[in-house]
Amino acid sequence: MISVDPQNGKKGDVITVTGENLQKALVSKVYLTDEKIDTIVEVTEQTDTSIKFKIPAKAAPGRLALMILTTEKVPKLIEQPVKLTVDPD
Repeated sequence: MISVDPQNGKKGDVITVTGENLQKALVSKVYLTDEKIDTIVEVTEQTDTSIKFKIPAKAAPGRLALMILTTEKVPKLIEQPVKLTVDPD
């Protein structure tokens, strides 16, 4: 993952992440994390170079990192170098 657009949003907003190797064959799930709580997001669209997802209702406000779960034989959680700010309600 390289970039997030927009860089902040409210619960229910759709966010687009761009990068490389983001297709379903490699990325099974996407999370928002504050390094203590990992919140799974609803992916609405996924291609080789982008993932669109909704900010979940239970996402905590603040600056959160994106994290993926790989589809490897032994799945790995990998925190990405991009962050998203979830605005308070």
